[in-house]
Amino acid sequence: MVNGLKLRASDLSKQASSADVIYNALRDAIIRGEIGEGGALRQDTIAQMFRVSRIPVREAMQRLEAQGLVVSERHKGAVVASLSVEQITEIFQFRALIEPIVIEMAVPLMTEKTLAEAQGHCDAFAAETDPLRWGDLNRAFHRVLYRDAGKPYFLSVVDKTNDLVERYVRLVLYFVQGMRHAVAEHQAILDACKERDAKGAAELTRRHIELASETLVDYLRTQKR
Repeated sequence: MVNGLKLRASDLSKQASSADVIYNALRDAIIRGEIGEGGALRQDTIAQMFRVSRIPVREAMQRLEAQGLVVSERHKGAVVASLSVEQITEIFQFRALIEPIVIEMAVPLMTEKTLAEAQGHCDAFAAETDPLRWGDLNRAFHRVLYRDAGKPYFLSVVDKTNDLVERYVRLVLYFVQGMRHAVAEHQAILDACKERDAKGAAELTRRHIELASETLVDYLRTQKR
């Protein structure tokens, strides 16, 4: 158990990719906010949970640290990284630059299957009543719309960037009526894609990200007062 969190642990002693499994379990817990900022990640405890040596745990930690999700602190060891309002703002500014470019490239290449899959995610997001599912469905919707761009490096950068702020995006959806706004914004983006309006989809995506950033920053600053 890590800070009271029950990770999806399993006996990995006979699996070759134990570092990958540990990395994915910790990454998912961090981006979902299940391990809070500053939460300690003790290698010996995690190794016992997964029934492995500390070697694959150390490798997983190094990958998380390289991604910016974990930092090493003196006397505490590895802890979940926290982001300042300024850092969050900068990351959203980057997203507002890169993601519209990706969707603009993807729109002319989108298949009917992709559009149908995106509509399914959009409808599921709008109908979902479990707040714990909102973040996953939101991420799935955007991933599908970017997929047909056929730019794996772009998509990798987008994915890693979103990992850094995913837990904060969930705050927007949960606490500041972001869910209601996101539903309408998602459908508008998707409608532009269906109309093959690449520039329109790009502009709507940019504004969608900027509005989420503005709402989140306002919320975080209010909480600090």
